[in-house]
Amino acid sequence: MKNSHVASRKIALCAMLMALAMIFSYVEALIPINFGVPGIKLGIANLIVVIGLFFLPPAEVLMISIARILLMGYLFGNGMSILYSLAGGLLSFFVMLLLKKIKGFSMTGVSIAGAVAHNVAQICVAAYVVQNTKLFYYLPVLLIAGVITGTLIGILSGRIFLAIHLEEKKNMW
Repeated sequence: MKNSHVASRKIALCAMLMALAMIFSYVEALIPINFGVPGIKLGIANLIVVIGLFFLPPAEVLMISIARILLMGYLFGNGMSILYSLAGGLLSFFVMLLLKKIKGFSMTGVSIAGAVAHNVAQICVAAYVVQNTKLFYYLPVLLIAGVITGTLIGILSGRIFLAIHLEEKKNMW
């Protein structure tokens, strides 16, 4: 009985986090933020992935990330948007997971690396799709954007993670 309760709570938590990531993606798409450079987004949904890597098993975080990408792509995008998002999301996830396991990186450092990896993967896919390596000239701009957005998401993730831990400790007593 206890195992089924734990499994149910885990499924509910993953579903809630996936729904939250989808809401973040949708809200970000609605907000007309123009950084002056095409293709740059804040990546608010990555809050869930970054925080999740620090308190959930990696397989569950990966499942949440892939499910969000596929569902958002099917609901609001197209095949190409899914391709770009999957490439970015998968490389980002595995880079962040590796750096988190190394233990020398803060949550912000992990987030920055994930944002940069996401941009690198997307520019690689774009160059392959259009068969034009000149797209890599755009990479320095995307790397700078990745560092900036990764820093913002990392700082916010750290604050949310700390708040979650403080709340857990408060509820323990």
